[in-house]
Parts: sequence; structure tokens; C-alpha cells
Amino acid sequence: MSSGTIIFLILVVGVTVMGFLASGWGKANLQQFDEWALGGRRFGTLVSWFLLGGDLYTAYTFIAVPALIYGAGALGFFAVPYATIAYPVVFIVLARFWTVAKKRGYITSADFVRDRYGDRALEVAIAVTGVIAALPYIALQLIGMKTVFSQIGGAFGAGGGFVALGVAFVVLAAYTYTSGLRAPAMIAFVKDALIYITVIAAIAVIPAALGGWGHVFASVQAALAARPAVAGAAPAGILLSPGMYFAYATMAFGSCLSLFIYPHSITSLLAAKSRFVIQRNAALLPSYSLLLGFLALLGFCAIAAGIATKDPNAIVPLLFAKYFPDWFAGVANAAIVIGALVPAAIMAIGAANLLASNVFKEFSAQRPPGETRIAKMLTLVVCACALVFVVELPVQYAITLQLLGGAWMLQIFPAFALGLYTRWFHPTALLLGWCAGMLTGSGMAYATFLASGKFAPVFPMQLGSLKLVGFIALYALIANLAVAALATFAFNAANASKGIDGTTAQDYAV
Repeated sequence: MSSGTIIFLILVVGVTVMGFLASGWGKANLQQFDEWALGGRRFGTLVSWFLLGGDLYTAYTFIAVPALIYGAGALGFFAVPYATIAYPVVFIVLARFWTVAKKRGYITSADFVRDRYGDRALEVAIAVTGVIAALPYIALQLIGMKTVFSQIGGAFGAGGGFVALGVAFVVLAAYTYTSGLRAPAMIAFVKDALIYITVIAAIAVIPAALGGWGHVFASVQAALAARPAVAGAAPAGILLSPGMYFAYATMAFGSCLSLFIYPHSITSLLAAKSRFVIQRNAALLPSYSLLLGFLALLGFCAIAAGIATKDPNAIVPLLFAKYFPDWFAGVANAAIVIGALVPAAIMAIGAANLLASNVFKEFSAQRPPGETRIAKMLTLVVCACALVFVVELPVQYAITLQLLGGAWMLQIFPAFALGLYTRWFHPTALLLGWCAGMLTGSGMAYATFLASGKFAPVFPMQLGSLKLVGFIALYALIANLAVAALATFAFNAANASKGIDGTTAQDYAV
């Protein structure tokens, strides 16, 4: 067994032990829903910083962002600004949500929607959207692990990495069931430290080995220019082509609106002990965006290094294997796998919370003791469903569903985010808008598939002589808002009942 494999095993086994030991952190009663699902809502600035970073910067980010740059060139850098401009949304909107959630005991975003609008159908729609968006996201964490297992080879590569992946799934499900949110919170300290070390080392070592950044960019420019043109696709380049400016901007803006309303983001935010912890983290977390920018540049390094593979997701492990000594490649591979375990656990908990709180029972302020047990069992079900995605579907289909999941997730924005500030929308109108947004996003995705044989997150909108290639999720949100607004006018004109708002002005006050 190589030194790299030994180090990899030590690190992964070490964090697994930490995951189980986390159940004793704070000596809390994990039979209480708040304690298991939200860490008792007691995490301070430091723990929240690591938890949110571990939640948002995942193994798939580690693998997919460089892979996107490798395949699409400059367009892939949209991930860097969107991860930065999302933090003002956190500072303003989600700090307000934390306040009302703390006062009224909410566990999920759908809890708030149910209380705000008094509409069971809208609550379930919000909850189901979160669950179906989370499943492929968890699956992609497992795909990230499988990629590393295949690269390590040996026993880890048996069955194309599926055997090791099955073991990782059992471990993930077991410590999530046992320790709840405390497990990923504790492991996140190790995960983030390993990722920082790995990315800094990669940026210091790999470009220098390739002759410096000037040589890297020159090589990438030549390589991308030499690629054959693909019908219907914008040419990849080191700079954006003018026709992709709007696509880049809408992808960044649309993604920033949905980033923090995913179930796992809500779960991590509600674990904070105060509104001010969230606001401090909104100011501190952009440091991760700097890390993300460096990580994205590894896609260009892979092109300059002549990495050739049919699976772009493998380029980062291949780079590490080529330019790092074996022992440090073990550290880097462990960073990716641990970087999958943390967010996958939070995503499973977030999806299980939605199912337990908002689908299998109506929301009530008094949560029965059995609800925690139900949520824990549903966590196992969610993890199992995500594993089915990986085993049964080709990788590209899982990626497609995750990208489409982002478009679906954005459709809860009117009911959830706007609902924090206004009760003007009629609940049935919001439900109709949600339906319109879901159908629009899915329809555009299907149209791109019919036109090119593969899914793309952008859609060419023809407005007279003007052709705008924009983000599907944002187009769907516009349709959602338009339908919700028009239907609200219609319902108000008909004097239709708007339901009962269970919240008060004092619930939102600091």
C-alpha cells in the first residue's frame, strides 16, 4: 500500500470517528428535534463559519468548477462572482428569516411559508421542491467520492469505485443518523483546513511546474482556439465572447438568489445562535470565494498540462497525481472525499427535515417526540435515494438533474424570500406562479436537450432581432413572478380569501 493511500485512510477514518463522537458534543439530548437537526441552535461565529463553508464548498465544487472551466473556458468562472454576491442576500434576507424562525421555532423554510400564508398546498410544494433539488446534489457528492476512489485504484477502484462508495454511504448514513448536524459541524474543521492546504499547495506548485501563469494562459488560449466548433454552442475561450455576456451575468445573479435557500443552507443558517452570527459570517465567508477562484484556475492548468480524459470530473485528481508527491496526493484526495461527506450529511438532514416537518405531517408549534425519530429514518432514505442516482444513472444525467434542481429551487424565492417582507401575494397565486416557473424551467431544459442532445443551463431567448442567451432558472423566475402577480390582482378583484397570516410584526423585530 502506497504512502498516499495510507495517509488517505488515516484521514478518512479519523473524521469518521469524529462523526460518531460528535453525538456527545455538548451532552445534548439528541432525541429533541432542534438538538439533532440544528445542533440546538447554539453554534457561534467560528463553528458557523466552518459549517457554512463546508456546506457550500463541496467535493463537487472541488471537482466540477475546474471541470467546467476545462470544458467551457471563461464561462465557468460565473461561479466565483455568484458565490460572492450571495452574501449580501444572507446579511439582509436570511438574517431576517433567522429572527422569525428562532421566535416561532421553525426548522425549515416551508415551516415559515405555512405559517405566513396558512396554505397547506403551498407548504408542501415548497417542501417537495427542496427535496427533489437536494437529491441530485447529494448524488454529486457521492460522484465526487467515486471519482477519487477510481483514481486511487486498488481495492478502492474495485467495481469502478462503487464498492468503496457503498462503504462510504454506510458510514455517512450511520454517523448522520447518530449525531445529526453536530457530525458535519465537527468534521467541517478538518475538511476546510485540508481544502485550504490543498488548494494553496496546488496554486503554488502546479503553475510553476507548467512554466508560470503566463505560459498557462498562452497554452490555454491556443488549446481552446484549436478545439472544433460545436453546432449551437458558443466557442470556449480564455475570455467571454460578447454573445455570452448576458448568459454569464444571469447565471451569476440567478445562482446567487438560490444558493442560500437550498435546504442544507437553511439548516446550517438556523443552527447559528444569533442573527449577528449570520451577519458576521456574511462578512467573513467571501474569503472562500478567493479560494474558489484559485480552484477554478486548476481547470486552465489541466488544459495547459495536456490532461486528456473522457471524464472532465477526473481532471483534478489527475493533476494531483501528476504534480504532487504520493503522500500529498493522499492528503488532496482525502480533502475531496471529506469535502463530500460534510455537505452530503447536511443535505440529507435538510431534506429529511422538510419531509418530516412539512410533508408527512402538518406543521404545528408543538413537535411530537417521534418527529425526530422519523427525520432520522428519512435521512437514511434520502441517502439511499441519492446512491440510487449514482448507481442507476449515467454521471451526465445526475449533473443535468442538479443543474435543473437549481432552476427548480429558485421557484420558491417569491413565497419564501419575498414573503419575509410582504404579504401582498395571494397564496394560491404563489402556487400558480410556482407551477409556471417549474414548467418553464423544465420546458426550456427539455428544449435545449432536443436541440443539442444534451442539457445546457442557458436558453436562447429571441426578442425580435435580439437573441439573448440567458440562465434558464432566471427566465423561469420571471414567469413565476409574472403569473403570481397577475393572479394576485385577479384574486383580489374577486375578494378571494388570502388565508391567515400566523406571524406578527414583532416576530421580525431584532
